[in-house]
Amino acid sequence: MEVTSVTSKGQVTIPKELRQHLGIRQGSRVEFSLVGDHVEMRVRSSPLGAMGSGFGMLKSRCAAAVPTDFDPASLLKR
Repeated sequence: MEVTSVTSKGQVTIPKELRQHLGIRQGSRVEFSLVGDHVEMRVRSSPLGAMGSGFGMLKSRCAAAVPTDFDPASLLKR
């Protein structure tokens, strides 16, 4: 179990492993419910995006795989 902090705007970061397992990505809709003394979150819908388009289904023999969450802008920060 991972612990995250709540920002001043009430936002939290869902750990990467959970996002990948549940298919949560930008544009996903989630539902929150109060159950007793805890909160349950359910994924209501996820945009088709890369998974629905078939992107990444074929493997290349020439190049190393690039993670689906790779941000090319991160290369400019160096």
